[in-house]
Amino acid sequence: MKYIFMAAGKGTRLQPLTLKHPKSMFKLDSETTLIHRMVNLIKKLDSNADIVIVTGHMHRSIEEQIQGVTFVYNPFFEVTNSIASLWFAESHLDADNIVLIDGDIVVSEELMREVVCKSVDRPTVLLDSSIRIDGDYNVEVSGEKVLVMSKDLESYHGEYAGITKLDRDSALLMRNEMDSMIEEGYYDQWYENALVQLIFKTDFKLYYQDIRDYDWTEVDSVNDLLHAKNIHMKEKM
Repeated sequence: MKYIFMAAGKGTRLQPLTLKHPKSMFKLDSETTLIHRMVNLIKKLDSNADIVIVTGHMHRSIEEQIQGVTFVYNPFFEVTNSIASLWFAESHLDADNIVLIDGDIVVSEELMREVVCKSVDRPTVLLDSSIRIDGDYNVEVSGEKVLVMSKDLESYHGEYAGITKLDRDSALLMRNEMDSMIEEGYYDQWYENALVQLIFKTDFKLYYQDIRDYDWTEVDSVNDLLHAKNIHMKEKM
């Protein structure tokens, strides 16, 4: 399985903490950073893992400390969003099983083992239906399918958990849509918006998996960072 981490952003919502450190390099203990934990879990649970990390902001601090992965650099991280970062890594969208992971996500080992590292049978986003108020990027669904994902939804089924799983066919469709969006100048979008465009334009079938019963967090605040540390420390005990 191929895992692509999106770790190019500046983490502006956590400034000044991210002025000298990318979010993905926050320490969860004296030896383990956020992205180290995620990479190490994947290597532990998937012996055939092929891991790619897309970097941008302070990229050398990530590239110098993580071994056994492939790095792709987005030199335009200051003026682009994740769609441009993934576009730079689009040659890696060529596997039968692809997992796209935001670089500021921390999940429990249970969630990694039972959901993230499981083979892909259809294009799926992970969401948490326990979060229906003040979610960041949210997902509305109908039955087992995603209707739309957006920051602007007033009501929604759950918050997007920053992880998307694609098979080869759906990855190719997203890659083509992403190319079109970049060519049209939409390099300021999230890569997930390419999937939303496919839903509206071609009736693309995107599914979801609810992870409300698992422990996870996106690190966008100091409280989130403490939550991430708690997830990590509980599993070290």
